[in-house]
Amino acid sequence: MGWDGDALAESMEQALERQQEAAEARRARREQISPEERDRKAREESLRLSRARLEEQLSRATSPAHRTMLERALKALEAGE
Repeated sequence: MGWDGDALAESMEQALERQQEAAEARRARREQISPEERDRKAREESLRLSRARLEEQLSRATSPAHRTMLERALKALEAGE
């Protein structure tokens, strides 16, 4: 059994078209979001990443002073939400 070059090329073209359609759909959804909503989502993502980073550092911290500082930072971050 050999490869059917035409079928493979058509399959690859269809996959590329699906990817382009998905990218266009994502772009259209982004354009429908107001600037305020986009800013809010960016802030939420930033807070989520900061929290994850602090929790990861806290899990590795061995110094009591460092742990205390990280715990305070985490509480301040959660209080500011």
